[in-house]
Amino acid sequence: MKYRRVLLKLSGESLAGTRKEGFDAGVLASYARQIKQAADAGVQVAVVIGGGNIFRGIQGAGRGFDRVKGDQMGMLATIINSLALQSALADAGARCKVLTSIRMEPVGELFSKDKALEYMAAGYVVIIGGGTSNPYFTTDSASALRGIEVEADVLLKGTRVDGVYTADPEKDPAATKFTALTFDEVYGRGLKIMDLTAFTLCRENGLPVVVFDMDTEGNLGRVLVGEGIGTTIKN
Repeated sequence: MKYRRVLLKLSGESLAGTRKEGFDAGVLASYARQIKQAADAGVQVAVVIGGGNIFRGIQGAGRGFDRVKGDQMGMLATIINSLALQSALADAGARCKVLTSIRMEPVGELFSKDKALEYMAAGYVVIIGGGTSNPYFTTDSASALRGIEVEADVLLKGTRVDGVYTADPEKDPAATKFTALTFDEVYGRGLKIMDLTAFTLCRENGLPVVVFDMDTEGNLGRVLVGEGIGTTIKN
């Protein structure tokens, strides 16, 4: 395996599959199978999931919600998604723990670096819900922060597209894919991979990012063994 310990970032919208919201059982099962295979191969896996399939704080602010309350609702959405993935992993036969950035036992244990590392070393998949626990920070920022905290070798950003392109490939058929970029090139080109807070955290702490298509089953395993799929961003 190329990577010993990884932070896998999944979007909430991806859990909805072709639906606009909620959960797609097939997507959850596919993600669970891929993550279990990685854990079975000896890779230590931590996961951060967004909450966009349920509620997104910034959208709530546009509907009249107080932004802080909206973001707190979004944090709870990420925990619901964490529990959904935990259930799918259990069905797949994987051992899994949910840690939350907000104290809410018995839903999940309060996150700490030491606890996360202890569980991962024991072979558990660790799902970290609740974002950073602070408003105005995205789950991209949470994934960068947790990836740095648990000393991950790489942040794997699972998306619906197979990497970073010059333009949105779903809108521009002439868009071309990058296989590798530096953080400075991403800044210079104005590419939208994750929010700037998350991106800067990765850059300043030397955490590489791989953007890849998680919806094609088997791709997570291919990334982990170093196959050249997706786009790698590093210093």
